[in-house]
Amino acid sequence: MKSVKPLLEVKNLHTHFFTKAGVVRAVDGVSFDVKPGETIGIVGESGSGKSITAMSILGLIPSPPGKIVDGEINFKGDNLLKKTEKQMRQIRGKEIAMVFQDPMTSLNPVFTVEKQMVETILAHEKVTKKQAQQRAVELLNMVGIPDPKKRLKNYPHEFSGGMRQRVMIAMALSCNPSLLIADEPTTALDVTIQAQILELFKKMQKELDMAIIMITHDLGVVSEVCDRVMVMYAGKPAEFTQTKKLFDNGRHPYTTGLMNSIPKITPNKEKLQPIKGLPPDLRSLPQGCSFAPRCNHVMASCLTNDPTLSEVDDNHFVRCLLYEQSKKAVTT
Repeated sequence: MKSVKPLLEVKNLHTHFFTKAGVVRAVDGVSFDVKPGETIGIVGESGSGKSITAMSILGLIPSPPGKIVDGEINFKGDNLLKKTEKQMRQIRGKEIAMVFQDPMTSLNPVFTVEKQMVETILAHEKVTKKQAQQRAVELLNMVGIPDPKKRLKNYPHEFSGGMRQRVMIAMALSCNPSLLIADEPTTALDVTIQAQILELFKKMQKELDMAIIMITHDLGVVSEVCDRVMVMYAGKPAEFTQTKKLFDNGRHPYTTGLMNSIPKITPNKEKLQPIKGLPPDLRSLPQGCSFAPRCNHVMASCLTNDPTLSEVDDNHFVRCLLYEQSKKAVTT
């Protein structure tokens, strides 16, 4: 069977922030790829580097203090890190779109939804204003907003949280992107609306044949929509494999900790098992494995040796000395 060429390839990405208090290694050696039509999940605690990875792909790292100090981001065969800002503006929204975490802060409160959607379409498509308005109506209808022609005239505050998120998704899809990055798109929504939004993502992906990077801390979201998942910790990938493999046989102690901290509906009323301690300060990471101070399986070698990402099974990669000793390291 012929392998599918990746749409996006991130290779050894390092994004640092140079502050007066020290260098924050927000992303410190991340590698992954996304195939056409595939959904990749990126999970981890707050501060693990998920959103900064996405912002690096889009070239939205504020400089100063942020800077991509190493790596490659290849999209459709071109290294985005070699693009000019003018070229990146043509790619953002058109080829790669993003749904941000909080739609209320992402939408401009002083402009109507119509003005913001039409402006996005006109910036990337060679259409008239009338055609852009018609496209905006079609998009709102596509994402399930009733009476879309009338609602276009509304301001963001006149929509509920779920409806604002639908507007953000409609704007992101306005130019039929090849890749959609969704940063915690369901965090502020109740479970019913969350389920509707996830169904909408799956529906739009099927209709438009686009790839999705789903950034979340919710493993339930991952199990619902993702084909593969990368677990991040302290700016590095801790584990990367197919979603089913991760849930059936997660190998990294951090992955196991995340699984054990999920509330379970059981008659035994088992207590939650939180991961002890706190994520490390990215300005002064501990020597050796960054997860060692919180790990239940810590060994003496973990305190001095920083593990590399090793293939422990077919397309199952883990950054842990428990497995690196018996498997060949494939990357850093």
